[in-house]
Amino acid sequence: MSDEYGLQGKVAVVTGGGAAGDGIGNGRAAAILLARAGAKVLVVDRDPLLAQRTVEMISAEGGTAKAHAADVADDAGARGVIEAVLDHWGRLDVLDNNVGIGGRGTVADVSPADWRRVMHVNVDSMYLVSRHAVPVMVRGGGGAIVNVSSISALRPRGLTPYSASKGAVIALTRAMAVDHGRDGVRVNCVAPGPVYTPMVYARGMSDKARAQRARASVLRTEGTGWDVGHAVRFLLSSQARYITGHTLVVDGGVTLQAPERESEDH
Repeated sequence: MSDEYGLQGKVAVVTGGGAAGDGIGNGRAAAILLARAGAKVLVVDRDPLLAQRTVEMISAEGGTAKAHAADVADDAGARGVIEAVLDHWGRLDVLDNNVGIGGRGTVADVSPADWRRVMHVNVDSMYLVSRHAVPVMVRGGGGAIVNVSSISALRPRGLTPYSASKGAVIALTRAMAVDHGRDGVRVNCVAPGPVYTPMVYARGMSDKARAQRARASVLRTEGTGWDVGHAVRFLLSSQARYITGHTLVVDGGVTLQAPERESEDH
């Protein structure tokens, strides 16, 4: 097996790595692609059945993966993820911080409780997992982290709590890159646009809404979880060895155009 990504034998954690049924979400795609590149993958999700299904899909292709159930927005849960990966494989090389939820409204109408919930899940989860992961990576000689943001951080459109949280993810990424670069830990960010994932179509998206999402792209098409997964794998791979603190926008050119107001979260 070729090792074009430099991931053969590496150990990876993907948070939010489950998805409904056999659907391909951003985390599941990244986990499968990392495994295809030869990494051993700990698939983390709050729902153990969703994580296990991703593991089954990886195993069916001959890859190596384990499922782990955790709420990574909780410090004990985040710490348990890193303890689990060390118990399984004794090291940690790459991390995909992929957990996130939506949040609608303006500062004038979103409740403090809803604001805190979005920030807690979307930002605290990445801080907490990284808090426990970075020292392990440093002891192992370095590593790479990808934090998943959104183009809503770059082009707000009525989802203010979500946009603010995803903007914080970009700032967190850049700060982490500066903090840990000398220790050999690269930290980058992926900002997806309108991708058609199980989280999106579980809300019953209409054909009209899908068509609107496609028109928002200069390529006139929606993205998929695979598009995000490929970007994550690239940034975690040795091919990106000289890239850190970067935000890779994966949106088909959506941010190049004036926005059409939409009802779905990116």
